[in-house]
Amino acid sequence: MAYTTIDDPSAHFQTALYTGNASDGLAITFDGNSDLQPDWVWIKPRSFSGFGVVTDTNRGLTKNIYPNSNDAEETNTNRIQSMNSDGFTINNDSDTINKDSQTFAAWSWKANGGTTSSNGSGSITSTVQANTTAGFSIATYTGNDTDGATFGHGLGAVPHFATIKKRSAGGNWMTYHSAMGADKAVFLDLTNAIESASFYQETPTSTLITLNDHGNVNGSGSPTYICYSFAPIQGFSKFGKYNGNNNADGPFVYTGFKPAFLILKNIDDGVDWYMFDNKRDTDNVVQNILHPNKTDAASDSAVCDFLSNGFKFRTADNAWNGASDNYIYAAWAESPFVSSKGVPTTAR
Repeated sequence: MAYTTIDDPSAHFQTALYTGNASDGLAITFDGNSDLQPDWVWIKPRSFSGFGVVTDTNRGLTKNIYPNSNDAEETNTNRIQSMNSDGFTINNDSDTINKDSQTFAAWSWKANGGTTSSNGSGSITSTVQANTTAGFSIATYTGNDTDGATFGHGLGAVPHFATIKKRSAGGNWMTYHSAMGADKAVFLDLTNAIESASFYQETPTSTLITLNDHGNVNGSGSPTYICYSFAPIQGFSKFGKYNGNNNADGPFVYTGFKPAFLILKNIDDGVDWYMFDNKRDTDNVVQNILHPNKTDAASDSAVCDFLSNGFKFRTADNAWNGASDNYIYAAWAESPFVSSKGVPTTAR
């Protein structure tokens, strides 16, 4: 069996950095080895304090939700204009994603080109588009306020990381991670430590996610929801856990690839989420910090090295390397440690 089925991760995930101009028709073009037409775009201001914005091709390009907020979905025609064959085009939203002369980061995943299908595998019918090669799916569904309700995610593999957001009304981002188990939850929009709450009632299967009747995932009154799900793909993505040591010679975390994007959270303490990528930091030490759960502009603090086969922490800090604290992470690749032809990647 080949080490990886994805020799070029840029065909499925890419990060773009850009500077706003407050004008319609600003085209953002990716610079990876492969062209990527995105289906999920997550944009975060870097140089000023502002909301992160999430748009996807399931809900439509005028529909926005915000990772740092529990607000309901908003319709806004001044943001993403189109998803292109190798990037996307934005409109003149001068307050949020196209502020003149300000800088932004955009993380983008490919699903199925915006082509969705009805999935009747569960007790709730979902509308799904999936990229099974890269282990990513987008599913929308309507809640039925029933404990034990299920919906199909379309991955054909067990998701290890998933987050659900209520669209039709306010609700927190209910986030599942396989390292915590189905009876625990964290919230992408909050600093809360891990909570014992079975919002996801059972461990997901290769076809279904099981919910309870909590309003944030399956409330009354036929509320609508969006779910982003990820299954690990060797050499492309990994969703795991590590233990801090409160030492400048911090833990090494093996991923099996050179990271392009890393999200992590201390689940023992009420601290922020952190995001790092290979575009804001092109060499080590990785230090440019953004937060999913905050509106803050980017800040700098030496954190870790991105290596050819994982990442290693270089400072002692409770946020990412506290003594004996537990951390969850989600990571996507710049390049696999070893290609399908047996060629190893180089370090930074």
